[in-house]
Amino acid sequence: MIFKRVGTGRPYPAHGLDANTWASVPPRQVRLDELVTTKDTLQLAALLDDDSTFYGDLFAHVVQWRGELYLEDGLHRALRAALAQRGVLHARVHAVAGDPA
Repeated sequence: MIFKRVGTGRPYPAHGLDANTWASVPPRQVRLDELVTTKDTLQLAALLDDDSTFYGDLFAHVVQWRGELYLEDGLHRALRAALAQRGVLHARVHAVAGDPA
């Protein structure tokens, strides 16, 4: 199994982070098998596009909430890592304020 679980939405509260705020979060390594996806489909063009990160962040966005790591943005990066047989992904991880975990 690549991911811990495949989800279909964002169960955590809105965090209000914009692109500039995400950019200020330092990236770290996250194991793919600890991630819960927030999407269950992928645009194949995003996975295959050589320039898929040209306009976006180079790192995936992960939200930590209630002890879970949710892959909010960067599913194509995570799948590329899995296809390359890498078990980790460099991601920006934001812990939701007030999270008891």
